[in-house]
Amino acid sequence: MNTKSAWLQISQSEAARIVIIAILTALTGELKVLPFADETFRFALGGIVFFLLILIYPPVSMLRTGFITAVTVVLFRVIEEMWFGAPLEDSLRMHVPVFLFYFIIAVGWHFADLEKYKSFPLRLGTLAFLFEVISNTSEHALRNFLMHESMLEMKECGILMGVALLRSFFTVGLYSSVALSKEKQRVVEMLGVGSELYAETLYLQKSMNNIELITASSHDLYRRLKREGQGQLSTQALQIAQEIHEVKKDSQRILAGLSKWINREEVTSFYISDLLGLVVTANEKYSELIGRDCTIETAFDADFQTDQHIPLLAILNNLTSNAIEALDGQGRVMITVEIEEGKVRVSVQDTGKGIPAEHEEIIFEPGYTTKFNEQGVAATGIGLSHVLRIVESMQGEISLERLKDGLIVSVRIPVESVMKET
Repeated sequence: MNTKSAWLQISQSEAARIVIIAILTALTGELKVLPFADETFRFALGGIVFFLLILIYPPVSMLRTGFITAVTVVLFRVIEEMWFGAPLEDSLRMHVPVFLFYFIIAVGWHFADLEKYKSFPLRLGTLAFLFEVISNTSEHALRNFLMHESMLEMKECGILMGVALLRSFFTVGLYSSVALSKEKQRVVEMLGVGSELYAETLYLQKSMNNIELITASSHDLYRRLKREGQGQLSTQALQIAQEIHEVKKDSQRILAGLSKWINREEVTSFYISDLLGLVVTANEKYSELIGRDCTIETAFDADFQTDQHIPLLAILNNLTSNAIEALDGQGRVMITVEIEEGKVRVSVQDTGKGIPAEHEEIIFEPGYTTKFNEQGVAATGIGLSHVLRIVESMQGEISLERLKDGLIVSVRIPVESVMKET
């Protein structure tokens, strides 16, 4: 894509955004409250919608957005008045002043730089209140001038300021709720990715240990062949050792990058109840995706903070998704967290078909699976081997208990490996 077409796409996107803001503001502006005796002045929902939209979808040009929105609102109201028989001149005198309301707010946020205040709700609400009072007062003053009416009295000014205060902080509160919801969703997504990467890094570390042993063995073979006068074979063995060494260095670079990403301190700890909530939400969606009618329940005897949320999430998600896959169409999965004898016990029980007794010894081996897709292709079978590797890295142990209907997979990890120190 060249620069010209990229700019064209940006311009089209910005134009569409401005049109949406202008039209929604004009339409919602008809939902109004008339605080004074006549209909020349209104408090409309349009002001709230305009402010909320520029907060959620910040325009490239605040001034252009404010100007176009203001013109759209004026034209909408004038055309509406004329449709019902009002003279053009009277309609213009009544509604042209509303241009000042939206444009002054846009000018205010243009110079104040709206983006700087989004993380400070109190300052954001205070500035919004100030801009609305100025814009409302300017609108009313111009309308009074055009219609030869008296200015607002003290009581009416009080109403104007009270409504401005209410609307400003209501909108800021609404925006903060939306922003908080988006942030929570982002954290959940990052945790999900992080838990998967955590499991992969453990396998990468294991592979690197194997590579180190193979490198040493290859180099030892090279020296032995060289001593025995096997020149051609010794050279080949040395080349193999060098190639394996290069693979090791590449793996180290990958591992360093993954570890840096996983260990970022954006979320330092989680309560176990919140962690279980994330697991339930993610796996309810997964059960719908694969066509299982599944009820997921949780229970814990004590809520505690953990800074090991990434490995715990990897364990819980793998065990829970496996339990859901084991269900025959529908069933129940129970996740339990208990503290017993200095260990945190995490159990996932399902009402599925279980596993054959002879498979208990190999169920945690890489490649083991009982799941096949519609084409008869086996699943990768790395989930439980991932879990075992993570549990062992936390000095824990894992066990199975076969039931008449289903299976219980239990993980026991020392408390000191799980709980956050306070």
